[in-house]
Amino acid sequence: MPRADPAVDVREGHAAVDAACRLEWPRLVAALTRLVGDIGLAEDLAQDALVAAVQEWPRDGVPPRPGAWLMVTARHRALDRLRRDRALAAKYALLGADLLRGVTEDVLEPDPSIGDDRLRMIFTACHPVLAPAARVALTLRLVGGLTVEEIARTYLVPPSTIAQRIVRAKRTIATERIPYVVPEGPELAYRLDSVLDVVCLIFTEGYAASAGDRWLRLDLVEEGLRLARVLARLLPDQPEVHGLAALLELQASRVGARSTPDTPVVLLGDQDRSAWDQLLIRRGFLALHRAHALTTELGRPAGRFALQAAIAAEHAVARSAEHTNWPRLATLYAILAERYPSPIVQLNRAVGVAMADGPAAGLALVEDLAGTGDVDGYYLLHAVRGDLLDRVGRRDEALAEFERAAGLTANLTEQQLLRDRIARCRAVGADGLPSGRDGR
Repeated sequence: MPRADPAVDVREGHAAVDAACRLEWPRLVAALTRLVGDIGLAEDLAQDALVAAVQEWPRDGVPPRPGAWLMVTARHRALDRLRRDRALAAKYALLGADLLRGVTEDVLEPDPSIGDDRLRMIFTACHPVLAPAARVALTLRLVGGLTVEEIARTYLVPPSTIAQRIVRAKRTIATERIPYVVPEGPELAYRLDSVLDVVCLIFTEGYAASAGDRWLRLDLVEEGLRLARVLARLLPDQPEVHGLAALLELQASRVGARSTPDTPVVLLGDQDRSAWDQLLIRRGFLALHRAHALTTELGRPAGRFALQAAIAAEHAVARSAEHTNWPRLATLYAILAERYPSPIVQLNRAVGVAMADGPAAGLALVEDLAGTGDVDGYYLLHAVRGDLLDRVGRRDEALAEFERAAGLTANLTEQQLLRDRIARCRAVGADGLPSGRDGR
């Protein structure tokens, strides 16, 4: 029987292909890479399957299981290519049996190896031999399923730049013969740090965008959180994986309170904590408990992500900023700074100390950090320094720091926040009283 409205069916078919591309692409490429042993070829095969879907789904209808349909089609394409290319005859002999098994009906059943495929892809995309920018781009493309254009918009660079990073990363993987495996033993610990760093970076870029006109990028927040959950499921015995999951769950719980229709940026102390997502907080505490149990069982100290999650947990249990256990937070930051020293940790520690012991104590730590010159180009150093200078009454110096911070950040929303702070600082006289018409 003819369809009532072919145009509607065509639109639905194309919408289904778009949805399948977003949802199935990472799993499809990961599974195909396992079969053919080459990321570039796997992507080509996945793309061929999507092209076939564009041609057939609007005409024949969307299959009940789009992912299985794409996998069967991609495996058929793999066989066709291997048969056509005589240069791959040896590879065909090795892979043909596996591919032939794949095109039978058993592919329609859930594939128990899919989790391992995704994990292999994460570790391959995040190999430390790749440059950090290349790891992020390759992870977002292969594991996150983002297009080159979407990644380019995220980092405000031309699509050609992202494409080049991905091409170079794939070439490096091929020339260095990086195995498509999850490493074991000491190599796992070494590689895992790189994986966790990239996932955290993706989340952080969404939580506080480094550039653009939005402070929040919810798509990146959700992607980072999803990747952390995938790792927690697939590596259940790694404490730092659960530490990262705990940190991101707890941080993500605040997203709904970090901005309002009238206030694009709401800082932690001003947030409506009733808007924090209690489900995510509970998930965060469960992950943190798991991380603590594993470190205790293994006889290890808490890792850097677990310590940061413990800090986030202190905020989660406080009814307000005033009720926060700031001495406890200052202690946790001191432990973090001692075990995992970095300028960013030191800056955060200064904020905690300022809340616990007063702005002068925090300012002393910031001045020590500023004296090193290591983070002079980091806008938050100047923003925090300006805030503490303002709180101790050194407003002329605070004004200069806020202006410096505004000139360093590329995020337009944060620039406006700092300009507002500059205006308030200018409206207050040196004696701490409002001055001029603007202060009335």
